[in-house]
Amino acid sequence: MGSSDLPKRGDAFASQHGQLLIASMSDSINAFDNFLAAFAGSAKATGKMRFDQFMELALYGPEFGYYRSKRERIGFRDGSDFFTSTTSSPVFGELVAAACTSLLAPRLPAEYTFVEIGAESSQGIFERVNHPFGSIRTVRLGEPLDVSGNCVVFSNELFDAQPFRRFVARDGSWREYGVELRGNSLAQVELENEVPTELPSGLPDGYVIDAPFAAASLAGRIAAQPWSGLFVACDYGKSWRELTEACPAGTARAFFRHQQSNDLLARPGQQDLTCHVCWDWLVGNLTSQGFSSPKLVSQESFFIRNAGEHIASITAAEASGFSRRKASLLQLIHPAHLGQKFQVLHASRG
Repeated sequence: MGSSDLPKRGDAFASQHGQLLIASMSDSINAFDNFLAAFAGSAKATGKMRFDQFMELALYGPEFGYYRSKRERIGFRDGSDFFTSTTSSPVFGELVAAACTSLLAPRLPAEYTFVEIGAESSQGIFERVNHPFGSIRTVRLGEPLDVSGNCVVFSNELFDAQPFRRFVARDGSWREYGVELRGNSLAQVELENEVPTELPSGLPDGYVIDAPFAAASLAGRIAAQPWSGLFVACDYGKSWRELTEACPAGTARAFFRHQQSNDLLARPGQQDLTCHVCWDWLVGNLTSQGFSSPKLVSQESFFIRNAGEHIASITAAEASGFSRRKASLLQLIHPAHLGQKFQVLHASRG
């Protein structure tokens, strides 16, 4: 066969890439159709549901839920949707272990079970990390809560992954956003529901509040379990005052293939949906269950204050060059990266 008869490598790659793209589009269409059928079954006669109910189905539905699928959501590989502090593992796990050890002192970490709620893997943040705790236990998203004894209860971006309700100010009152099935598509609609009394009055027309009631409820359920020790939650959020005064468009967003979007209905079951946590609500539920002096600080401050010696040891060991460990450390604590993007709420009981 002459060279002119040989297929070009670029042509072969383009053909293969096109086939993969067509297959991916076909899978997306099938997934969307399957979700519409599930939505119709849940919405029944009205064809409508509250946004948090839609989100529960989209994220945690047993067949098509985003967090039920066995796929790589976190990281930099093709097909992942976002990165977070756990992407910098094992350094993140090391810093968490060092910080929790400092906060527990003079109590010994070996006397505590480290319980990670919302872990993505069976070993959680301590995969490939030597930890000082008596044992570790991971609770995946959606699994039942059962916490007792001496524990360090830890989570990373657990609370922002909970369903939330959406409200919009209209003519001096509040209307609740819902989702409606219209033929073969989904649309955001305003419902005639009774709204919660927590919503403030006097906000300008069109002001949106994404209210994370489920996140606050989850914090209350965790705190109500019969355990003593340390609560540590890494997440991003705002005060209730900020949510009601400084966020006129709300804080809800979608993440798909590392792209942030405001189209919350675009890919149900295939994209992440999130909003800012209301830290005031979490603090209130912790204190009501006997947790003392909850503290909210930036992730940068949390690690520098409580894991400073471990940070210094990494810096000294990697002083000769810019290693992967040093890059991970900077990613976690630098204010331009994750250091200020995330906050840490911690409190103790017993």
